[in-house]
Amino acid sequence: MTNAQPFGAALLAQVAADVTGRQEECEAVVATLAATRHLVLEGPPGTGKSTLLRSLAHHSGVPFVFVEGNAELTPARIVGHHDPSRVLAEGYTADAFVAGPLVRALQEGALFYVEEINRVPEETLNTLITVMSEGELHLPRVGRVVAADTFRLVAAMNPYDAVGTSRISSAISDRVCRVFVDYQSSEDEVEIVERRTDVDNRPLVTAVVNLVRATRKHPQIRVGCSVRGAIDLILVARSLAELKDLSIGDPMVTKRAVMTALSGRIRVDEATDRSPEEILQELWLIHLGGEIGGGGQVGLAAPPSRTRSNSAQRDSQRPPGKATAP
Repeated sequence: MTNAQPFGAALLAQVAADVTGRQEECEAVVATLAATRHLVLEGPPGTGKSTLLRSLAHHSGVPFVFVEGNAELTPARIVGHHDPSRVLAEGYTADAFVAGPLVRALQEGALFYVEEINRVPEETLNTLITVMSEGELHLPRVGRVVAADTFRLVAAMNPYDAVGTSRISSAISDRVCRVFVDYQSSEDEVEIVERRTDVDNRPLVTAVVNLVRATRKHPQIRVGCSVRGAIDLILVARSLAELKDLSIGDPMVTKRAVMTALSGRIRVDEATDRSPEEILQELWLIHLGGEIGGGGQVGLAAPPSRTRSNSAQRDSQRPPGKATAP
């Protein structure tokens, strides 16, 4: 491959403008692709990995071929196959071959984006080794497919300990550069939520972001929410407020929005006897338990009564871990 012009300073400025709080990561990604290397972005869900890569493809003008990584992604699905009806009529000719996403990406010089690459079976990943090393693929009865100059493999993956994931082999990891993408700062997440929801209420958005960030540090929550949870919470709250003719910061609105938007996202530690709703109610009381308006004043609502064991009551009074910017 030769150094391709689409990956340069102009592209960096455009991508960095699209992705909030990711200047260093954008620089590393653009530099990697400009150096004709392949790339893996690793980080928790909801940290903007896909957004960054899609912005990169859009502004570079390079085609973008997307593949969702899962256990059913076989080599035939990623490479292609011969059309059975044409094989019966014509035999195994090159014209009877139906190109898969990898072959199309090679021919078009596309960014070949594999989402959640560490969920892909190893036999499928093995088809990528020669592609990354030599820039070509050899197909039985078809021949040699050579990558166009702008072809790059870019992949995203969640941390290894996420459910359903596995470590990618050293043969793959030795052929890619890696950029770790962590959660943004609280200020960046506030900006993201405001941009995605168009809600002009900084105190409310800040309180929602703080609540969502607190789910990531709570001692009884194993998996917390990403900024997507904050976006959905605000959007649900806005719709609820319109339906009930209340303000978006009304406690009745925010409490229902918290339960609706976040209860299915968090994963409670198996060692605790508390439900997601109980923990979220605790966090709601701390961050959103009063009317939040333009002045940003929050008056905590009285905690609801509940009958539970002494142990559970003590757990509910334990303050959540303090959220800090990554």
